[in-house]
Amino acid sequence: MKPLHSFIVLTLTASVLMTSVLADTAFAADNGCKELPSYEALKKALIEARKQDNGGFNLDMWGSLVDRSGVVCAVAYTGADAGAQWPGSRVISAQKANTANAFSLTGLALSTANLYSAVQPGGSLFGLQESNPVNTLVAYKGKVKHFGTSRDPMVDERIGGVNVFGGGLALYNSKGELLGGLGVSGDSSCADHNIAWRTRASLELDYVPGGVAPTKDDQIIFDIKDAKSAGGFGHALCAGKEKDLVAGLPKVRTKK
Repeated sequence: MKPLHSFIVLTLTASVLMTSVLADTAFAADNGCKELPSYEALKKALIEARKQDNGGFNLDMWGSLVDRSGVVCAVAYTGADAGAQWPGSRVISAQKANTANAFSLTGLALSTANLYSAVQPGGSLFGLQESNPVNTLVAYKGKVKHFGTSRDPMVDERIGGVNVFGGGLALYNSKGELLGGLGVSGDSSCADHNIAWRTRASLELDYVPGGVAPTKDDQIIFDIKDAKSAGGFGHALCAGKEKDLVAGLPKVRTKK
């Protein structure tokens, strides 16, 4: 290859790479995270929700927020350090947030708990959980010391993934606008749902427009009998008293 030709090729390659980097940076700066609670607000709400009686094993939790485009906006935990919660639940919390956002609309909210029966063999959404894998390059990059802090490496990245048990909820503001999703993980899936529900209420992003639950929202549904959900969107019972606590969870807000 001639020197001039080599120089042109290298220059064009560098230009393309720089354009890609700038585009990615511009998107990260212009995502919908500014419409969602801050890292500090998420952590505070998550800790308050975790302290309440939610059934399950009374474990510390991970929580994540994604915007409407699926970009991770914040990741937090409730324990003394990142090792106080199940390490695997960090990515699961972001995956749940992504799922709730990805399968909810302005007029219909679906929690990850609502997807449990629908994805089982014979269900209306069978195979959904295999359709969108987690981006492992995003999930496991960066320094562990930043996990769950305001500098978590997942922030400003798309995590992807589909999760089909309790703990993921869509986020709606007082105008009824769908802003993204919240994911909580670290306990039984039923307790995860309860904690996510309380966290969303504390953040005042629970102006849910409608859902498949009898309460016309995205509440967890316990209607499985003989391994079949009566309504098609039921969730399995967990080991603790999580079901008994659902009736005492805050009611969703009404759009202003």
